[in-house]
Amino acid sequence: MIVLAFIWGSSFILMKKGLIVFNDIEVAQLRMGIAWLSLLPFVWKKLFNVEKKHIIPILVVGLFGNGFPAFLFTKAQTELDSSLIGILNALVPLFTFVFAMLLFKTKVKVGQLIGILLGLSGAIWLIAGGGLVLENAHYSWYIIVATMCYAISLNTIKNYLKEMSAIDISGLAFFVVGPFCLLALGFSDFSFKMMNSEGANLALFYIVILSTVGTSIALVLFNQLVKGTTAIFASSVTYLIPIVAIFWGFVDGEIITLNHFIGIAIILGGIHLVNKA
Repeated sequence: MIVLAFIWGSSFILMKKGLIVFNDIEVAQLRMGIAWLSLLPFVWKKLFNVEKKHIIPILVVGLFGNGFPAFLFTKAQTELDSSLIGILNALVPLFTFVFAMLLFKTKVKVGQLIGILLGLSGAIWLIAGGGLVLENAHYSWYIIVATMCYAISLNTIKNYLKEMSAIDISGLAFFVVGPFCLLALGFSDFSFKMMNSEGANLALFYIVILSTVGTSIALVLFNQLVKGTTAIFASSVTYLIPIVAIFWGFVDGEIITLNHFIGIAIILGGIHLVNKA
């Protein structure tokens, strides 16, 4: 779990490094395309054996679990610090529970409802008091929408793709976005930047690490974590990801304030109440 938290917590700083040379759309396209290629050997034979009942759920996971968040995160990263993005990313389990309650009629306890409200108030605290200036505060909503997308994807997997392994779900879902991202990349300035921009090779290296280790390998590790322990223990990785993100932000010279720690404490307190209940 510690290794997984380190990998996912480092994803935000890797995006930031990739954005030094490439724009947000190119980084997202590269991430989706490379991740698709890295998982392709494991699932390409299964592409033609997908059951009809799984097609629409896989499309949903491909768009909401991979496609939309990739572009939303890189867009937010152009204006926000990676540490703040890592903290806001901790809203995923809260929105996952909210959608489960609203769409799948999951019963909610009072303690869980308090936890949800507490977690959301932590996000509001960060947006309102986290040092964001007026002109870039709205970029935090890209992250909030992305966490909602992840929540839709997770609920879809839980309710409609139980029979499939995590690597099959991820690999097939990347077919929804990966090939199109690589195709679109061919019509961008990617080739020109690779040949003419200083630091392009290093920026691409960061994106390759983000795509393979931060996406493909991390999914395999998470699958093993769930199998070897429990879903509750595996979900606890959410507590550690923001801490890693703050660490890398500090190393990279980002300004870490007391508001960051107050915000993360409120959000993680909300997650704790939801899990405890």
